[in-house]
Amino acid sequence: MVTRTGARYRPTSVPFRALGPALLCLFAGLAWSPGQAQQVLVERFSPPTGTSRVPAAPGTFAHHLRQLTVKPTGTPVLLHNGRPKSRQDVHVAVLDIPVGTRDLQQCADAVIRLRAEHLHRQGRHKDIRFHFTNGFLAEWDRWRLGERIAVSGNTVRWVAGGDRNDRPENLRAYLDQVFIYAGTRSLHQELRPADGSTVEAGDVFIQGGSPGHAVLVVDVAQDKDGRAFMMLAQSYMPAQDIHVLKGPVAGAWYEFRAGPVLTTPEWTFQWSDHRKW
Repeated sequence: MVTRTGARYRPTSVPFRALGPALLCLFAGLAWSPGQAQQVLVERFSPPTGTSRVPAAPGTFAHHLRQLTVKPTGTPVLLHNGRPKSRQDVHVAVLDIPVGTRDLQQCADAVIRLRAEHLHRQGRHKDIRFHFTNGFLAEWDRWRLGERIAVSGNTVRWVAGGDRNDRPENLRAYLDQVFIYAGTRSLHQELRPADGSTVEAGDVFIQGGSPGHAVLVVDVAQDKDGRAFMMLAQSYMPAQDIHVLKGPVAGAWYEFRAGPVLTTPEWTFQWSDHRKW
């Protein structure tokens, strides 16, 4: 059968769905202010001391990522079912992007979504295309023109009968279908290896497997000596809010190629896991 790569995990945390946001934050051991205004990523986080952000032109993926809205400081990471993630010690910010109510938007899915939404805003419909784990190419350009994907066992085909529109809710329906049948293994194959010399916002560190994992570089800063520092974001299993990872430099940053491996709070990557679009 056509399956997505990656195991499904059932949450073991106590259901706190009925609790208000303030109590959820108390459970997470985090401060929360109900009146705190939302910010975009570039406003919330300053680059490490002695560095400056690498320029990113409007319309680029890097610029798009810097303009993502983050929820108020202290917001907990919630799962797709409204329960708090068991670990609230791995993030410094939560992106203001609905996770949905199904266990779909996990690690590779979050990367796919952010890339697809950027391309959609740029009107680059033909560039929104992702492979399922069995090799089938799911193209948004066909979906938006009314075709839909029918799956029967390991047979996947396009069929007629869907609405023809470019609206964001139709893109989300397309992405949900991709999330079901794509994963770290298929995304790893789609991305090209980086040469290891530089890192850019929009790059991905990914290990394909069952389960594998993927994190997205959402910002990059550099010092006068050329040392690069990157900010990382992820979703995880089960599906949960996309969040900015806590980092060893200035709380939210990682020095590029500073050690033998890239160690994040929930996964360790090799530098050879660095990929680009």
